[in-house]
Amino acid sequence: MFFLYVVLLVCCAALLVAGVLEQRRHFASLAQIPTRVLVNGIRGKSSITRLCAGALRGGGLVTVAKTTGSAARFIHPDATEEPVHRKFGLANIVEQIGIVRRAAAYQPDALVIECMAVMPALQEINQERLIRSAIGVLCNVREDHLEEMGPTLEDVARSLSRSMPVGGVCVTAEKDRLHILQEEADRRNCRLVVVDPESVADGDMRGFSWFTFKENVAIALAVAELLGVERKIALQGMWDAPPDPGVLSVERYVTPEGKRLRFANVFAANDPESTLMNVRHLERLGAIGRPLQVVVNCRPDRVERNGQMGAIVSDLAAEVVFLIGHPTKSARDAIPAGFTGRVVDLGGDRRDPEELTTAILAGLGRASSLVAIGNIHGQGELFLDRLAALPHDDSYDHDRDDFDEVLAALTDSRRSVPGRPPSRLGGLPPWSG
Repeated sequence: MFFLYVVLLVCCAALLVAGVLEQRRHFASLAQIPTRVLVNGIRGKSSITRLCAGALRGGGLVTVAKTTGSAARFIHPDATEEPVHRKFGLANIVEQIGIVRRAAAYQPDALVIECMAVMPALQEINQERLIRSAIGVLCNVREDHLEEMGPTLEDVARSLSRSMPVGGVCVTAEKDRLHILQEEADRRNCRLVVVDPESVADGDMRGFSWFTFKENVAIALAVAELLGVERKIALQGMWDAPPDPGVLSVERYVTPEGKRLRFANVFAANDPESTLMNVRHLERLGAIGRPLQVVVNCRPDRVERNGQMGAIVSDLAAEVVFLIGHPTKSARDAIPAGFTGRVVDLGGDRRDPEELTTAILAGLGRASSLVAIGNIHGQGELFLDRLAALPHDDSYDHDRDDFDEVLAALTDSRRSVPGRPPSRLGGLPPWSG
């Protein structure tokens, strides 16, 4: 028995020594990166990470970035990127150690990295032990991950604040709970920089070939200014930055029955406030129109979110709501009693995706707009794969003069900017807002 205790003690001591050595090695890697920017918040982190990296590259700074959104990516200083491979497909904040080591090998001026921690304690560890950023971003406070950070939005705000750099700077676009963020920043001797989305002109937004929001651009411009990059140069760098794989997009398809479909993938905005904001943004631009159909994808490990998506179908004023995934009951029960549209339940975790897609397309009119909300994983991914196999609709809707005028104006603005990557908007001409 004594021998076993000795073996256990020796193993513990060896692990302790190995941990100390690994931490010192990690801190040495951090020391080779002069500026580290940690991007946190509920919605838009991946887009902001790419915008910040693009702005800094535009300013001539050697910049490495890493996102953790719909598809985690390591972004090299030349803006090329590669997927972040994970054992068994599971995300773990320990992977940040390897990312920092890879980034340090470039001897960069800056690292822009998205926070991948959800639990409040892990968010603090991610900042204090893994990244130790001097500039933080806390983009917004929304209804998501309430089980871990909630139950109230005030609790979420305080949880996110644990990633603020002590003695550093934090940039935010949050308005409703700004007083809480200011309290938390004061506790950490952190300077809170509040951006105004209206400081970004409509003309600035037209340079993008993908959908983003003024809040995100304003944050990236503030980060660039903190690092001495001029606004015009930062904007050019952002325009040239490649979009995230999960970026808000609209595709135009023709179904086998000859129906014309505008499909908006809003899966990435998987909280109710962001979902409504994205859909209304697309409607204002004329990218989607009425009648509007909605697909809600449900997941068994996101029952609360399923209900949140069901609860907003009245606000979306959908004509038809298709429920897919499992358990659809969690979304169906949350649909308001006064909802006047039609609900089609196509749920089931083993439902054939081909059959499901055929059923949804059969429920559409001759010319429709379809919006996918909820969470992309599971049946949502399979549904997107089937839609992507449809032929694209390259025709124009000449009955919508206002829509054509918007397209023409935005297309002209895009043509004036050389070297722009192709649009993510399928059959539409390259434009954004």
